Amino acid sequence: MEDNKNEHIKIIDIDPYLKPYESDINLRMNSYSSSKKRLLGCNQDFKSFANGELYYGFHLMKNGWIYREWAPKADALYLIGDFNYWDPHTHPLQKTENGNWEIFLPGVQSLKHMSRVKVRVVAKGKSRDRIPLYIKRTVQDHDTHDFAGQIWQPEHAFIWQDSDFHIESTNPLFIYETHVGMAQEKEGIGTFNEFTENILPRIKADGYNTLQLMAIMQHPYYASFGYQVSNFYAVSSWFGTPDDLKKLINTAHQMGIAVLLDLVHSHSIKNIAEGINEFDGTDYQFFHTGVKGNHPAWGTKLFNYGKPEVIHFLLSNIKFWLEEYHFDGYRFDGVSSMLYHHQGLGVAFTDYSKYFSMETDIEAITYLQFANDLIREVNPTAVTIAEDMSGMPGMCIPVSFGGLGFDYRLSMGVPDLWVKTLKELPDEKWSMNQLWYELTSRRPMEKNIGYSESHDQALVGDKTLMFRLAGKEMYSHMLKDDDSLIINRAIEIDKLIKFITITLGGEGYLNFMGNEFGHPEWIDFPREGNNWSYKYARRQWSLMENKDLKYEYLSNFDREMINFIKYNNVLGASDVQNLWTDEKFKLLALKKGGFVFLFNFNPSCSFPKYELPTSENGDYKVVFNSDEVMFGGQSRIDMNYIYHTKVLRHKDNKTGVIINTPSRTVLVLKKIDNNTH
Repeated sequence: MEDNKNEHIKIIDIDPYLKPYESDINLRMNSYSSSKKRLLGCNQDFKSFANGELYYGFHLMKNGWIYREWAPKADALYLIGDFNYWDPHTHPLQKTENGNWEIFLPGVQSLKHMSRVKVRVVAKGKSRDRIPLYIKRTVQDHDTHDFAGQIWQPEHAFIWQDSDFHIESTNPLFIYETHVGMAQEKEGIGTFNEFTENILPRIKADGYNTLQLMAIMQHPYYASFGYQVSNFYAVSSWFGTPDDLKKLINTAHQMGIAVLLDLVHSHSIKNIAEGINEFDGTDYQFFHTGVKGNHPAWGTKLFNYGKPEVIHFLLSNIKFWLEEYHFDGYRFDGVSSMLYHHQGLGVAFTDYSKYFSMETDIEAITYLQFANDLIREVNPTAVTIAEDMSGMPGMCIPVSFGGLGFDYRLSMGVPDLWVKTLKELPDEKWSMNQLWYELTSRRPMEKNIGYSESHDQALVGDKTLMFRLAGKEMYSHMLKDDDSLIINRAIEIDKLIKFITITLGGEGYLNFMGNEFGHPEWIDFPREGNNWSYKYARRQWSLMENKDLKYEYLSNFDREMINFIKYNNVLGASDVQNLWTDEKFKLLALKKGGFVFLFNFNPSCSFPKYELPTSENGDYKVVFNSDEVMFGGQSRIDMNYIYHTKVLRHKDNKTGVIINTPSRTVLVLKKIDNNTH
């Protein structure tokens, strides 16, 4: 970048609406360049810089153990644990330079695998027993419920068998978002090993090629969904051991499934006993001091991304998970909170000025650029996805062009669109023009992950799409021989929403675990209010496997939809064309990837002789339709019939076919070679 200081102006060529903010973009890129030079000097790269885990924490040497910690404002540190019967005086650390402390323990048996440790930190006249910052595992005491660090140094290192695996950058992502703990049907917390054995084969069979794991970084409160991290280098002990996680990822890779980590660098838990807050006795070691360091909505601590030591801690964390656990990339959580001093709360991002103001956190933008640079250096095929509700321009533009460097952004407006539509509009009032606009409007040259419903909608206080559509009828009318109008409508609309979303909503697709078969009810983690029950913190796979229930229809549809879109590379096509928007009768026809799609959203009317524009002459055949019996449909479409194009008198004399389109169905047609039928 230093060789061509004007290269980042390319972002303005890509999005001319950014021209008035050229000086702001220059300010960002100057911050990037100067901060990078200050951190790395002239020759170092991010991969060489981000090695905190190799220096700090516990390391087994030939003749003993070395333990190092960063606590610049502490007065004294003492290592305590099972090895010294928790005596706070026998093993003091020595202070070295730059706020570092260290101690050498002679003998390789001085610390044993799975032994518990803490460090007593004396600062400002207070003594606190803390969990080491770079610990790889923590465990909870059954009696006191206190957490402690645990030495993880098994006799035999895990043997990986995935050297040939990497994500093909040309292949669109079909993401299965999941929470290991609630992936089991039992009323309890699922484990990594149970997930590997029981859930990975389901994901593979359903056609998903990417697994997105939530709640992997250690969090003391199970019900936080993993978004209040306490120990950034530790695998969540709720689900098993570090080696159990490695086995899961290794197995996924052998199945051809990539694995993304839900990375939480937007904030940290405020807990002192379990987390990193006030480790050296100050509130500003990792976070902004005072009010600026507190998230007003989440009750968590906010990182100071302008501090070199914080950047080092977080970038080292990114490299650690990529190299130690072979993750294939990240979904960055809470990016909107990082980008703005107001955390994006209560702000409507209605025009570009909202992205370029005094409220924009340039230090956070620089950190995210560094993070993407580092990830490319460590693994050039790794994928990064930004969860940003604000729509920051340039999020998925290369850093060298003036962007933030992510591969994808989540299409967060799409689930909101569906909830708003279902809540506020009767079926007959849905706008086809609005659906087309909302599903196809994206920032130029920026890729999106489309999804029809978020994991947040599955939580108590909200509803999944299927539960919102069907309500209490799901409890009593999901038998296949029960002809419930409410359930029939729910299934038909659910299928339509998912198919049009995967077709138009992004260059990748995401589904949250269980939504592929319309999992009923909500997620409610064990808490005092429900008598610590796990009844709603699980996935009832047996509902989908019961051949007497309609959940199977939705499961079949999701699997066949994924496979059709994937094998025909519909997401990779960039030639989407609106063929006809029928606002009066609620139909939408489009062309993409060589296929013609006809969505009939009409709640009651089927059209036996609908004029469907195809944009070119030829013979067409239906290759996919949602009205098949295996999807809960009525099999009203002849999949063998050949449709010949003609002039459509009621469609402005366009070229097309005349076809039967049942209400609330989607049909996909393909032009066929005359010699093949």
